[in-house]
Amino acid sequence: MGPLGKHSGFADGYWSFPKLEGEIAPRMRFKGKEVLTWSLNNYLGLANHPEIRKADADAAAKWGAAYPMGARMMSGQTNLHEQLEDELAAFVGKEKSYLLNYGYQGIMSVIDAILDRKDVVVYDSECHACIIDALRMHLGKRYVFPHNDIENCEKQLERATKLAAETGGGILVITEGVFGMTGDQGKLKEIVELKKKFDFRLLVDDAHGFGTLGATGAGAGEEQGVQDQIDLYFSTFAKSMASIGAFIAGDADVILYLRYNMRSQIFAKSLPMLLVEGALKRLELIRTQPQLKENLWKIVNALRKGLHENGFSTGKSNSPVTPVVLNGTVGEAAALSMDLRENYGIFCSVVIYPVVPKGMIILRLIPTAVHTLADVDETVKAFAAVKDKLVSGVYKNSELALSFGE
Repeated sequence: MGPLGKHSGFADGYWSFPKLEGEIAPRMRFKGKEVLTWSLNNYLGLANHPEIRKADADAAAKWGAAYPMGARMMSGQTNLHEQLEDELAAFVGKEKSYLLNYGYQGIMSVIDAILDRKDVVVYDSECHACIIDALRMHLGKRYVFPHNDIENCEKQLERATKLAAETGGGILVITEGVFGMTGDQGKLKEIVELKKKFDFRLLVDDAHGFGTLGATGAGAGEEQGVQDQIDLYFSTFAKSMASIGAFIAGDADVILYLRYNMRSQIFAKSLPMLLVEGALKRLELIRTQPQLKENLWKIVNALRKGLHENGFSTGKSNSPVTPVVLNGTVGEAAALSMDLRENYGIFCSVVIYPVVPKGMIILRLIPTAVHTLADVDETVKAFAAVKDKLVSGVYKNSELALSFGE
């Protein structure tokens, strides 16, 4: 029953969210104990980088949290906002970009503004919730293809092409540079090939690819050699940039249209200056310190190697996102993850049904540039220990497992 219906009866705090304490780092505190954290999207370690901390502090002292007041169209425009947009566009190889206050809200507003009821959407089934929520608002037709299934994507484009010819609309294909749960890249190269047969624009949400993939860190499109074929490139500052905000980049005429039609930006306060200056510094470090991405991939590769040598599957991931796939019930997953945290000092995200099929457990690890090889060794040993417990049935009858109805 919904929140307006009968109360569930759970005691207050019974389902409280986990609370990590201390400086953002590989080692933080959970319930008073130190834990090795693998759940923070701080890919390049910028959250507490000394140059970043100084830039953030200096910007806060200079501007406070309020400046500028008002929306961009009214009184919230500054030279630094424009500078950041120009630098982001150049970095991802696009003519123009536009700043967004938040990633989730931002891409919803992009999709809402770029489509009308005549347009048809074709999208990957595992697109992020923000994309699904945006498409729920779309008044036109939408067709979904199974995750990374290019053959089926082509079939949906055939359907979309016939319908668009009737409505007089266009076709927008939406996928992701990196899928955040499974870690596999969207098949951008294969989708781009379909442009030879179909007329469509491609929107890519590259939240997890920006800063981590490609020779310069420009993302999954650069990694796959098709960045120039992505019509609308979106990313958030919440991952590699370790901040708040987002941007959309593309051809100048499309970005100009979005500037004057994105309701979430027209009717919202401009991104505060301290976040703009902070983002400029973060982008500078991504451009000038390639060792950040190199350190990230050193940890990614070491973690994968250790897990694979101990019989673990990491699925089809070809990005830093590292899912460890296990078999077990929801209750066993709860018991296993609590055992990891309480007795082995390992904090990571656990993904269970209905996000994944019944009987599957995914332990999702996010390696970062500030993890160490010693952290990797400690984690692999802990995973090997809890896997043995899972296989031998230790977690089946635990109190926590039983509380989940297993």
